[in-house]
Amino acid sequence: MVPVPEEFTRTTVGREGPAGAAWLAELPALVDRLLLRWDCAPDGEVLHGGVGLVVPVRSAHGPAAIKVSFPHPGNVHEPDALQAWGGDGAVRLYARDDARYAMLLERAHPTTLAAVADGDEVPETAGRLSRRLAVPAPPGLPRLSAQADGWEEQLRKDAAEFPQALPARVVDAAVATVRELGREQPATLVHGDLHARNILRAEREPWLAVDPKGLAGDPAYDAGTLLKSRAVALLGADDLPGAVRRTLAVFTDAAELDPHRTVRWAQFHGVQAAYHGRRHGFRIARSGPGLDWLTAFADRLAAFLTDEIP
Repeated sequence: MVPVPEEFTRTTVGREGPAGAAWLAELPALVDRLLLRWDCAPDGEVLHGGVGLVVPVRSAHGPAAIKVSFPHPGNVHEPDALQAWGGDGAVRLYARDDARYAMLLERAHPTTLAAVADGDEVPETAGRLSRRLAVPAPPGLPRLSAQADGWEEQLRKDAAEFPQALPARVVDAAVATVRELGREQPATLVHGDLHARNILRAEREPWLAVDPKGLAGDPAYDAGTLLKSRAVALLGADDLPGAVRRTLAVFTDAAELDPHRTVRWAQFHGVQAAYHGRRHGFRIARSGPGLDWLTAFADRLAAFLTDEIP
């Protein structure tokens, strides 16, 4: 049976509790069944992301990977997005088993854009991929616009519970974005989590996107996802405002998006991050000085971007 990495076991159980433990107990047998069904053989070290196990395999398609994700609503539409793109800017989808949250995918390298790129390469590469991924959304995808009411309600709740966190003008700007941009959005396929760790080195192309959420909405929404993921790199800049402006400008130009929309969505993401850090921490820091540092960055980012809105 394919071994499940200890770190993946630990983080899954820590996040999902008994349900995660039960799923992990069945996972090796499930992978064996998928190997047989898709006529594959293991071909390298088992890897993992936050919610999915990735098994490199040899297949009739050549080097591939079986990905099995913990069953969660956020993972449902990943294969729909990959199928719609057909390998244009993202890894190819060879087979899918939606009931088991499993896919047979084109294999990419474990090297991420975040690990090897610096300066303008990260936002430029992400922007170019964003442009290619902005195709008509297939039917049935969840619409970002459907989340608008919930976004506004949560922003109001956060502002009430953490009244000293952000100035009212910053929160009001995020609410205005929800009202003015959030409720009317195009029916365009949006990755939904396009950041440097979800862009992998590949053989067929230099870089390919992975792990999409598969949403229908405004491609400019992903500008905020990218910017948040650059927190550590941006905080090391001598000129933080200049670095933030440059990152957004390069991404916007490469993605051929409206800069007004990318700034506003980035500001909205910054406000969300500032409150999320206070409630839940961040992926790379759940407590302690690291959490304080990242929360302070989110506060600064949200305030700065508020002033950048035209």
